[in-house]
Amino acid sequence: MLKWYEQSVPDGDVVISSRVRLARNLEGYKFSPLLKESEAVKLVDEVKGITSALAEQDNRKYYSCNLKSLSEIDKAAMVERHIVSPLLVEKEQATGLILSDDETVSIMINEEDHVRIQAIVGGLNLEEAYDIANRIDDIAYEKLRFAYDEKYGYITSCPTNVGTGMRASCMVFLPALSAARLINKLIEEVGRYGVTIRGIYGEGTKSMGSIYQISNQKTLGNSEKEIIQNLNRIVDQVIKQERKRREYMLSVNADEIENQVYRSYGILKYARQISSSDAMTLLSQIKFGMDTGLIKFDREFNVHKLMMGIQPGCLQWALGKSVGSTTRDKARAEYISKELPNIVEKTE
Repeated sequence: MLKWYEQSVPDGDVVISSRVRLARNLEGYKFSPLLKESEAVKLVDEVKGITSALAEQDNRKYYSCNLKSLSEIDKAAMVERHIVSPLLVEKEQATGLILSDDETVSIMINEEDHVRIQAIVGGLNLEEAYDIANRIDDIAYEKLRFAYDEKYGYITSCPTNVGTGMRASCMVFLPALSAARLINKLIEEVGRYGVTIRGIYGEGTKSMGSIYQISNQKTLGNSEKEIIQNLNRIVDQVIKQERKRREYMLSVNADEIENQVYRSYGILKYARQISSSDAMTLLSQIKFGMDTGLIKFDREFNVHKLMMGIQPGCLQWALGKSVGSTTRDKARAEYISKELPNIVEKTE
């Protein structure tokens, strides 16, 4: 089964993925920041205990582990692939993870909340992501006692998550709006509707390669269906704005943009060393060229899969060892050159 970042999906020119995350806490435990280490260890073991039930009922293979048992490279690669949050891998307390083999489902244990159930799928498909997360939540609910209040809903560590405990988000590619310096204006516009735009890895992170996350801010007082409907409306408008801006850019500057796309390809194809930030910028330009038909290749090519593979953690994970930045830059350039297909020359 293809992982979400390997899939070819509708609206993939703008929307890379859809994610739904459910925050839950167990009865009988203090919130994660207040847990003693012995309590944190007990919590992790209790939640990991649902792994076999998930495998039996969800028709996927599941694995579980303690985060401290993983290498720094493993943890960095998981952050880069959006399996876990930066907060989870940075915690000193005992933490854990349950992960499906296709990386669609991950359950972070003892992050900000005791349990963070995440489902992520390719393209604009929030309904599918919610259906998966909700099914996992039902299985977990049979084994674990989640803290719930009839008036306020699910009790969470952060008040902004109280209610459904749900955060829905889409990862979007916005090169035209970024180039036109319209992202801040867009942030103001969507903020009026309870939606926020953040960096590639969520809160507190920056955009890379013109990739952002759009997510709901409010959970209390809205149903899961209402949250998803609202976010779908906002993302649909963002798609239209991005495509309209792309059309405008090409109408006034097509030759220069095409030249930049081909130059980016040349650098990526023949560079001997390249940093991750430079590679992300150039791959962003390649994706823009592909999406707008300015450049064509002789075989199927998933730019986002390559973007994932060139990140420092994923690159070192593939190499099987920790290496310095210079070695990484050389390995990255070699990997990109190998993975990039050949250009199909235009015919007059």
